[in-house]
Amino acid sequence: MGNRIAIYPGTFDPLTLGHLDILRRAATVCDELIVGVAENTGKNPLFTVEERIKLVQQVIENEVKNDVSANIKVMGFNNLLVEFAHEQGASMIIRGLRAVSDFEYEFQMASANKRLHHSIETLFLMAAEQQHFVASRLVKEVAQYGGEIRSFVPEIVANAIAEKLNA
Repeated sequence: MGNRIAIYPGTFDPLTLGHLDILRRAATVCDELIVGVAENTGKNPLFTVEERIKLVQQVIENEVKNDVSANIKVMGFNNLLVEFAHEQGASMIIRGLRAVSDFEYEFQMASANKRLHHSIETLFLMAAEQQHFVASRLVKEVAQYGGEIRSFVPEIVANAIAEKLNA
């Protein structure tokens, strides 16, 4: 059967505890997990793609168990997700769902990706119950107004956001 490579894509601006939960669980269903950090300048990111890659790597090194983290790598990409997955030899794309409202968009994307590369499957993982409402957009807004974000993001990310906003 070979190596089962999965891509867990996102902008990760910033990486939330919900992302981290999906990442940990996704790493158990494949032999290699590539966290694909999308450049996606259209979303007006707080962090550059290089900064986001570094933050995701730091969080994995510090907060993911060694038995799982050994099969995770982090890469940036700026092309179609399905093309990136194909280039990496991935057979699956992992997507997290927070609410029913996410499903319609994700269903459309999964269908389009399947048509573009029929051999790549999309797997949906439900967000943990305590993370259903957490979105990167919400975290950035709370942080910009001086609110406490440490219950939404890993400590490393909270510190990086504080540093970025106070620069």
